[in-house]
Amino acid sequence: MPVPHNTEHLRFRRMTPADLDEMAALLGDPAVMEFYPAPKTREQAPAWIAWNEDNYATYGLGLWIIETHDGDFVGDCGLTWQRVNGELKLEVGYHVRPAWQGRGFATEAAAASRDFAQEHTDALELVAIVHPDNRASSRVAEKIGMQRVDDDLGADGSVRHVLSMRLRSTADLSDGDRPR
Repeated sequence: MPVPHNTEHLRFRRMTPADLDEMAALLGDPAVMEFYPAPKTREQAPAWIAWNEDNYATYGLGLWIIETHDGDFVGDCGLTWQRVNGELKLEVGYHVRPAWQGRGFATEAAAASRDFAQEHTDALELVAIVHPDNRASSRVAEKIGMQRVDDDLGADGSVRHVLSMRLRSTADLSDGDRPR
């Protein structure tokens, strides 16, 4: 199964149960999870990994581990299908360890994920779902070409900003790939 191309600073790989320690630390970090209802516990981290393994098997994509070319764990980034205002949309998501934040790695990884979506999916649109106060995450989405188009109510009733960009037009699809 393909993963996004290596970037100047990062490489991508599939998440596996062997990543439990890194993922538990990432998802349990209050700074990383500031705009989630709560950080995830170590006991919840295996479900996150399993969800991504299911996404790989079902859709050929998911959140991938991002690491430096030297193998240092940076975080996760990738593509998942999310419900936005009742419709399934392809979302780019990213989580970067605080030690690596502010260096452009989230933008670099998100851009590589966007390119992967263009090369390996038939999705017409890519979205980012962002907490209204998470300006850093909004900036990442804007830097890869997105703009705010809507708001969405999360499962917990919270308002989330939806940023979006076109990946291709329906004219770019063959007749067999056109949405019906």
